[in-house]
Amino acid sequence: MSNSFEAGLAGARAERRVRVLIVDDSALVRRVLSDLLSVDPQIEVLGTAPDAYAAREKIKRLHPDVLTLDVEMPKMDGLQFLRNLMRLHPMPVIMCSSLTEHGADVTLDALALGAVDFVTKPKIDLAHKLSEYGDELRAKVKYAAHARVQARQAPRSIAAPPDIMVSQKLTADAVLPRAAAPRHFRTTDSIIAIGASTGGTEAIREVLERLPPDAPGVVITQHIPKAFSGAFAARMNATSPLSVSEAVDGQQILPGHAYIAPGDRHLLLVRDGAKYICRLNDGPPVQRHKPSVDVLFRSVAQHAGPNAVGVILTGMGKDGAAGMMEMHEAGAACIGQDEASSVVWGMPGAAHELGATDAHYPLVEIAPRILQLLSARAKEA
Repeated sequence: MSNSFEAGLAGARAERRVRVLIVDDSALVRRVLSDLLSVDPQIEVLGTAPDAYAAREKIKRLHPDVLTLDVEMPKMDGLQFLRNLMRLHPMPVIMCSSLTEHGADVTLDALALGAVDFVTKPKIDLAHKLSEYGDELRAKVKYAAHARVQARQAPRSIAAPPDIMVSQKLTADAVLPRAAAPRHFRTTDSIIAIGASTGGTEAIREVLERLPPDAPGVVITQHIPKAFSGAFAARMNATSPLSVSEAVDGQQILPGHAYIAPGDRHLLLVRDGAKYICRLNDGPPVQRHKPSVDVLFRSVAQHAGPNAVGVILTGMGKDGAAGMMEMHEAGAACIGQDEASSVVWGMPGAAHELGATDAHYPLVEIAPRILQLLSARAKEA
């Protein structure tokens, strides 16, 4: 165990409990969230508020570490309150949104304004689902507490605290078996593979906006619910020089296009003769995620190898680290987002610890570096 790892572990354990204020107009949701958070000895629920005005007064009086904020509230909606909060009193905020088209759009707006992360409204009628929801909520609250939140134009960083990592479940073997080292041929058809989680919606936007319209095909896995992935793809399409869409099973991967994994399917890249195509898989969650970055990266390692550039961006946990190591071993160029510009340096940090990345760069330098790596590899082909 490294000294830095031990220091981080000791520091995280020594810190006081994470103090949370819950803001939601539903008394039932306030009670459910309070109960789910209070079972964790590392979390203290300071109180609740039914609207933005009550929340403002309690923030001044209680000084919470983290706010959970309802998207839709009376008197002042969550988005306007977040906008004011980030301007006057920046702090870590987790949005609580509904699985609707409107909920998706507002949540993506909130992430753009500086919210650390989001959770969907709990399904309070299903006990087993509520247990899983509680695990996710508690993990995200504890990660958010480590954010150094500043004005939106400045980066925020969370070095992943080792003792609050979400527990692992299945590996990529559950979806795509590890293959014997395939024989790859250098081609002029390159692939860019990107994986991200917490903070990734804005990080991906930053990368795609800086790629040229004739860039090689891009395959993307972002941890996001199905109800949000279509809205996210549409948003990226509106701001990027590339044509961005939600991936469809069997569609050819073309230059100038980016394909985002649907929120309820794993995205795989497959070589079909002279072309690459998207494959969607309805297998079980991997590293607790569906879609999983590990699954995408393994498929890219197996079918593109040295013809690919892998990019791992900000995110909680370590999904994608093992898959990136396989890409690295297959001859792909592999880079990650640096800690200073990451919202959560969990996934890139895990890839770094494995030795899966060649280098890490500030977010604004990721796209230029991708293009440099593609140019260098084209000269080698």
